[in-house]
This record gives sequence, C-alpha cells and structure tokens, in this order.
Amino acid sequence: MRAKPLHNTMAESEGLTDAVEELLDSSGGQILLSFRDYLRRRLKALFALLVVGFAVTFPLTKQFIAWLIDAERLPDDVEIIVTTPVEFILLQIRLSASVGMVFVLFFLIAEGSWRARKNQAIRQRLSELNVRPPQPNATLVLTIVAILILMASGLYYAWNWLIPMLLEYLTTDAQNAGLSTEWRLTGYTGFVANLALASAVGFQAPVVTLLVLRSELIQRSVLTSYRRHIWFGSFLLGAILSPPDPLSLFLVAMPVIILFELALMLDRFTRSESIQS
Repeated sequence: MRAKPLHNTMAESEGLTDAVEELLDSSGGQILLSFRDYLRRRLKALFALLVVGFAVTFPLTKQFIAWLIDAERLPDDVEIIVTTPVEFILLQIRLSASVGMVFVLFFLIAEGSWRARKNQAIRQRLSELNVRPPQPNATLVLTIVAILILMASGLYYAWNWLIPMLLEYLTTDAQNAGLSTEWRLTGYTGFVANLALASAVGFQAPVVTLLVLRSELIQRSVLTSYRRHIWFGSFLLGAILSPPDPLSLFLVAMPVIILFELALMLDRFTRSESIQS
C-alpha cells in the first residue's frame, strides 16, 4: 500500500480547514458559536441551578418513593425489594439529578427563546429559510395551554389506567406460572417512569400534527400518505417504553394513533370552515 504524497495530505488538510472556516462564517456557524459562548458564560449559573434542584428534591425523594411503593398501589402478593445496599440511595440520587436537569432544561428553553429573538445570526438564518418565529399572541398561549393539558391527560391516563392494568396483568400472569412476584425497586420505578413518560409524550400527537399542518411544513396529503409509517412509529414507541407484550404495546400506542387521527379530523373541519367564511 503506497503512502499518500505529503503535498496531497497538506492539500486535504487545508481544504478541511477552509470548509470548517466557511461553515463557521455562515449563519448556522454563527448560531453554533453564539450557543457555545452562551454556555461558557452561563455554565456556573446552570450548575448552580442543577445543584439547587438536586438539594431541594433529595430530601423529598424518600417520601415520594414510599408513596410510590405503598401497598395500596401494588397488586396483591407483590413485594418491592432492594438487591444491593446502595440501591435505594442511588435511586434517590437519580431522581434528584433528574429534577435538577429538568430545572436546567426549562431555564435554557425560557432564556434561550428570549435571547434567540434578539440574536442577529438566528434572525438571518430564519430569514434564509423564510420562517417566521412565533410571536407572543393568543395562538402561542393556546398552544402552550394545550401542551400542558395533554401532558396532564397523558399522566392521568398512565397513572389511573395504563400502569394499574399492566401491573395487574403482568402479576397475574407470573403468579399463574407459579412464580413469586418480587420486584426490584429500581426496576419498578423505571417501569412506572417509562410508561408515564411515554403517555405524556404520546399525548402531544395532536399539537405536533396541527402545528406541522398549519405551519405548512408538510402538506396534508403528504402526511396522510405516511399514515401507516406514523402508526408503525407509535407502536415502535410503545415497544421501546413498555414491557414486551402485546397488551402493553397496544395500550401505549393506541392513544397516540387515536389522537393523531382526531387532529387530522379537526384540521379538516376547521380548515373547511375557514375557507367557507
């Protein structure tokens, strides 16, 4: 195998350097640089917010876990166990760190949205893409309210219907096979958290569908032509975030599909009414 000549290697290196410089000089590159500078300036504040969220949440995790594994919320003859001496404390740390990260995420979204409106590079990039940023109006407020309501509805569905039904089904299935039902603490909390997250995210299907259609990012005909792919994606989400059995898959995926179809119907009716008026 012959080695590349030195001048060819240098030329490739210079070409790569020029490409990187060209990327950084573009509006997209300027956005990346602005984001990097912002993180550098805000690193201490973000870390402090993470620590505050962790410190506030950690003392409450013991009561939360005790509430979560209360016998009234478990099927009959089920015991929650820990298999290592540090399993409980590690779960407390994970829960507290997750809440701290949520604090940081909301702070980044709130301040990032406010600063993005004044960032020249972002303005230029949006202008190139012919995209108008959302303005604080009734539609934006209604969208945020709808997101919160659907998230709460998803959590209510998961806590009062999905999780109890699956726990009862899986417990009965195991007990009928002559098995003792002892669940690890981390496995049980992860099971509950995954189903709650899947429901909270899946119930956002109407908002995503209507935003995509009303902003004309995707035409209605194109979206409906990919209906089978969207259904498959819903079942794939259910397979990832739920136990590997048909009932769990069905109970996670079907609300997403139903809400998606309802959003298509709502868009069709409201669009026809606006055209007639």
